Amino acid sequence: MAEIPKSSLTRYGKVFLTFARNSLVRDMTFRTNFVLQCISSVGWTMMNVGFYLIIFQYTNTIGADSGWDRDKFFLFIATTWFINSLVQAFFMPNAEEFSELIRTGGLDFALLKPIDTQFLVSFRRVDWSALSNFAAGAVIAIISLYSLATRKVDPLIPSMTSILLYLIFVACGVVIMYSLMICLSATSIWLGRNQTLYNFWFYITNFSRYPMEIYNRGWGRPLYGLFTFIIPVLLVVNVPARILARPVSPQTWEDQLLILWSLLATLLSVLISRWVFRRALLSYRSASS
Repeated sequence: MAEIPKSSLTRYGKVFLTFARNSLVRDMTFRTNFVLQCISSVGWTMMNVGFYLIIFQYTNTIGADSGWDRDKFFLFIATTWFINSLVQAFFMPNAEEFSELIRTGGLDFALLKPIDTQFLVSFRRVDWSALSNFAAGAVIAIISLYSLATRKVDPLIPSMTSILLYLIFVACGVVIMYSLMICLSATSIWLGRNQTLYNFWFYITNFSRYPMEIYNRGWGRPLYGLFTFIIPVLLVVNVPARILARPVSPQTWEDQLLILWSLLATLLSVLISRWVFRRALLSYRSASS
């Protein structure tokens, strides 16, 4: 599996744009199906909004003294949709098909291509309909930020630095999620046909959908430690959301350590997932052999 030289980054960018354009053309061939998928995704999002609106009729915050009131929590939810929609659009379709590439021998052809194998199997398809949740998240984020900025008590107006850091750590969250997904996909080489990718993905990433404060006490502490420092999915949404929403102000030294750990965890996730993928390929046996 060839390394990616720095001089080839432009070429890889062009290849990705070709994949994205081909996927869009394929989706537009069946426009009714594309529209229905978008409506289904947005409908699921709206049901979640309604569910949390009902919850906030009975409580002021998610978690006692956590600082996550309604407007800040909806900013947290919008961050979740940003990250999940990007992962589902660009990576999930390819991760789902990886076991089929192994079963049908398609991985043989991928290994013969003059391009990095992990790049090729990660970006072959783009599910454009999944980005409808990104648009829904943008609407919720704008409404939440407006409500935070205009409320009479403790108004919150994010600085440009906060917004820039937010975007950086959203990207870090996407990278961590991708790294976890490619590790799960690579296990198909050892397991034969990994048909439970969605199950593993749901069980593990479900912990990232809520503020980490609800885990950091009592029986939740083992989960907090596991999903913050071993499988760092709690960092994915919590770190960027905390930077922008600031549920606890001023920031504590623990918040600053989480920011630093998130950067390190992103780097480690990339390196470990790359190692796992390459290690798995060494165990691959051609379908024709």
